Amino acid sequence: MENIVEQSSIPRRILKNGINVPAMGLGTFGSDKYNAEQISEAVYGGIRAGYRLIDCASVYQNEDKIGEVFARAFADGIVKREELFVVSKVWNDMHGEGQVIASCEKSLADLKLDYLDLYLVHWPFPNYHAPGCDGDSRNPDSKPFAVEDFMVAWRQCERLVDEGKVKFIGMSNMTIPKLEAVLPLCRIQPAALEMELHPAFQQPELYDYAAGHGMLPIGYCPIGSPSRPERDRTSEDVAATQMPEIVRIAEAHQIHPALVCLKWAVQRGQVPIPFSVKEPQYYSNLKCITEDPLTDEEMEIIRAADKNCRLVKGQVFLWPGAKGWEDLWDMEGVITC
Repeated sequence: MENIVEQSSIPRRILKNGINVPAMGLGTFGSDKYNAEQISEAVYGGIRAGYRLIDCASVYQNEDKIGEVFARAFADGIVKREELFVVSKVWNDMHGEGQVIASCEKSLADLKLDYLDLYLVHWPFPNYHAPGCDGDSRNPDSKPFAVEDFMVAWRQCERLVDEGKVKFIGMSNMTIPKLEAVLPLCRIQPAALEMELHPAFQQPELYDYAAGHGMLPIGYCPIGSPSRPERDRTSEDVAATQMPEIVRIAEAHQIHPALVCLKWAVQRGQVPIPFSVKEPQYYSNLKCITEDPLTDEEMEIIRAADKNCRLVKGQVFLWPGAKGWEDLWDMEGVITC
């Protein structure tokens, strides 16, 4: 394989305690389009290409296959365990007392690892839905965010750090009001915050809040998730790669608009986690952040082009009586795109 990005050329980000991590990772959520074998083979190819941050989750239903390729990569001498930064997440149906610990232990067993580098609370409420369900599905047991419920899960994450099973813990899909409610209660502060981030949905207030509180912003859907499930699509969605500003900048650099999105993300300071099972794509995604940076003027053009358009609305997590997906994000009745 000739498509290898040198580690020394990949930018790094600093986590708490001075630990540095790659400025781009490889996502493993294959939507409804790819099976576990395809995704795990992409992880193996991605590691060979130079990826060292791999973003996993129990709900993706592929950690056992990814564990096999981790073991293969170690055995083949491509990478050492300490050179990888592996992320996993506890799913919504495992927030109860003892369940977070059990979920993490299963992820460790599936991934064939002794520890995780980062463990996230995937969503801030225990509202379960079956993987692959349609957008109209609702669980009658779903309920709004509650600080007490969240802290039951977070206390277990802290225990995982104490027990050495996890190095860092973090949160995902949070909002500023939710963070303000729980951060004063945390014995161990979150090291990272994973959230939807792309040129059409930049979340500047949440981004600045996270960075200001020592949380590394990790951005999912960095190119606007063109392969996201149909249940997450609406007619009002804005495709980041089709924004005129992104297209013009791509033409100026003679690259695909998706690579403009990734360059912007890394230069802004977040860690994007693009997903692809195709070697030319995941290689070019990583390679693009090592060369031909966007100009300050181009970065400003993209900043000003924000459409405040959330793609992953999370409506399957709504509780009885909720008015719409905006309630999940503390924005009742607000239409953003």
